Amino acid sequence: MTEQNNSNPPVADAASAEKSALAWTHTARFLTTASQLEHLPATELPEIAFVGRSNAGKSTAINTLTQQKRLAFASKTPGRTQHINLFELGPKLQADALFADLPGYGYAAVARGAKLRWQKVMADYLELRRSLAGVVLMVDSRLGFTDLDRQLLEFVAPRVGNGSVKLLVLLTKSDKLNRRDADKSLAAAQDVLGELSTDEADVSMSLFSALYKSGVGDAAQVLHAWTHPEETPTP
Repeated sequence: MTEQNNSNPPVADAASAEKSALAWTHTARFLTTASQLEHLPATELPEIAFVGRSNAGKSTAINTLTQQKRLAFASKTPGRTQHINLFELGPKLQADALFADLPGYGYAAVARGAKLRWQKVMADYLELRRSLAGVVLMVDSRLGFTDLDRQLLEFVAPRVGNGSVKLLVLLTKSDKLNRRDADKSLAAAQDVLGELSTDEADVSMSLFSALYKSGVGDAAQVLHAWTHPEETPTP
């Protein structure tokens, strides 16, 4: 498991890699929406799913990563958005990856029946979606992993463990933490994610602040490397 930004590549190379990754994420555009897994289009493109509790800052993180204010819709009532939204990236006539924005989970005011239905849809998506290449889990850095976050990790753990799906955890709203609390948040996350560690697993984590744009470039580079391994320089 890795924490982002541990290495120190040449400044020019690092700046160029970040610029290229952010230019790529900026190409994201809406493709389709579906309320059921079977309604999603079959695709050979690598798909990266964004998941997280309602109020964890998922929509804001997606919009910040793509440098678009309203690409991912943030409902005024958390938990109301109950569709999987797909966005394609890359050249307009030759997309090279997809982002999947999954509904936020855990909002208390949502009816129990809707919660159970979406729990099933998300579990099936994470376990069965053939094109799924990576998962970005947004966790509020002030709260750490909740029981629902851990349950979601259980859904995808087998695929993370065998290396078929990569995992990046973004500890959101890190601007609200001082350095000591930020270090505690990272250490706690490392303990949880250590349970997923195998020789094949690709698991990383990073502090993230949409307000200060910290961690944005690092996250973009991780996602770009997942979907463009041929362009990623060998360490």
